[in-house]
Amino acid sequence: MISSINAVTLATHDMSRAVAFYQTLGFQIRYGGSDAEFTSFHVGTGYLNLIAQPSSRQWAWWGRIIFHVDNVDAIHQRALAHGLRPEDAPRDAEWGERYFHISDPDGHELSFAKLLVG
Repeated sequence: MISSINAVTLATHDMSRAVAFYQTLGFQIRYGGSDAEFTSFHVGTGYLNLIAQPSSRQWAWWGRIIFHVDNVDAIHQRALAHGLRPEDAPRDAEWGERYFHISDPDGHELSFAKLLVG
């Protein structure tokens, strides 16, 4: 039986730009950084990793990572305050979460969500 996801690794064409984006949203670096080929951020008990790839390597939409957070609206406001462009304002979904989506500079879609108390 699979019990959890430990890490997700995303490709980037520009590590410096990607690291700045994730730090703007509040992610804390565990390893690597703007000049590294591989960077790892703490995400609860797991990790979000970035790996540098050459510009010749392309990808299409691959899916979405959903992060549960304490305050969806605060993350959304933080993104706006730093000039980032979420797809929409946070909203309450019929499946019982408040959420919003934003894409990183390489096109990877992120969702920040909180379960609604019902």
